[in-house]
Amino acid sequence: MYQKKGGQAYRPDLSRMECFCDYLNKPQDQIKTIHIAGTNGKGSTAHLMASVLQQHGLKVGLYTSPHLKDFRERIKINGELIDKEFVVDFVQNHYKYFDYHSLSFFEMTVGLAFSYFSKNEVDIAVIEVGMGGRLDGTNLIKPELCVITNIGWDHMQFLGDHLEAIAKEKAGIIKPHTPVIIGLTQVETTSVFKEKAQQLKAEIIFADKMYATAFTSDLKGTYQQQNIHTAVVGLSYLKGFKLYPKKLEKGLMNVVANTGIQGRWQVLNDSPKIVADVAHNKDGLQHTLNQIELHSYKQLHFVLGFVKDKDVNELLQLFPFKSKYYLSAPKIPRAISIEKLESIAQDLKLNHQIFPSVKEALFTAKKQADPNDFIYIGGSTFVVAEIL
Repeated sequence: MYQKKGGQAYRPDLSRMECFCDYLNKPQDQIKTIHIAGTNGKGSTAHLMASVLQQHGLKVGLYTSPHLKDFRERIKINGELIDKEFVVDFVQNHYKYFDYHSLSFFEMTVGLAFSYFSKNEVDIAVIEVGMGGRLDGTNLIKPELCVITNIGWDHMQFLGDHLEAIAKEKAGIIKPHTPVIIGLTQVETTSVFKEKAQQLKAEIIFADKMYATAFTSDLKGTYQQQNIHTAVVGLSYLKGFKLYPKKLEKGLMNVVANTGIQGRWQVLNDSPKIVADVAHNKDGLQHTLNQIELHSYKQLHFVLGFVKDKDVNELLQLFPFKSKYYLSAPKIPRAISIEKLESIAQDLKLNHQIFPSVKEALFTAKKQADPNDFIYIGGSTFVVAEIL
């Protein structure tokens, strides 16, 4: 499992996925889809689009990863988690196939999602890429619309060590004669996307170059504005779909209720202010830290843990020096060890304490915080998962 182990679970090859979908009678060809890739914001954008589509009365499938608390969060229809019975039956019916073909956890799950959406005859399914795009297990669909939110520094060991290379992998989701929405115009990546779109005769739209109407959403954080704009522009290019302003506004304001999204600037307490966020790479964390600076507080407290395939030294340098740090490791094999984390914190001369668990770290932060302080929980999706 990539979620637990990281790199050793990554399968950069679509052949097994193609065979699996053929064996399942190509469920991905029986549903309309929207495909979403990008370094940051793809999960939020997927939930925003799903919520608006639901508000227009459609039956909407939503496939995202990773999950925070329950595996079934990955596969939903109109915000409802996939039936437990469907998961159990699917595994029992196809276990021999999984075993014989050595399918990865992600491949099994994508096949499960396609089958569930097809059997339940969704009107449309919003499909979030796991990682990259070109070789991602989801990249067998023939979508109505492709969306690439932005390109940043993440998963470089798999996708390339410069933005152009990463963009080429993400551009792998662009399909012939299918509109592609680019959320953010970036000097290093624009030509990559334009060239790919031109080759495939796909209309390309740079969302941030389009006229921006200010929309509000229940997904808080200024960094969500780009995702909201990308989602709205994207839906305006969805063939055969008409956006109604009132339903659009309602869909944007009810993302949590409609889809059950968690971990995006999620406020857990008001005094002291406690916020959890799943940002876990340089660009994502920078946006989140900028958001913190918009708040007034007496003292900042950070409850943090990380996974070992990130440059934790570089990430910790983004955080404000005059803060209190409560460091721990989420309970997964992929986590960076507490000893390693302490060594980095000592080198950076951070005011820090080390804890055997994330929950104990938060417990102490709450005990030491004033009512006017700000406590932030993050660094890794899995730290947020443990707290939630």
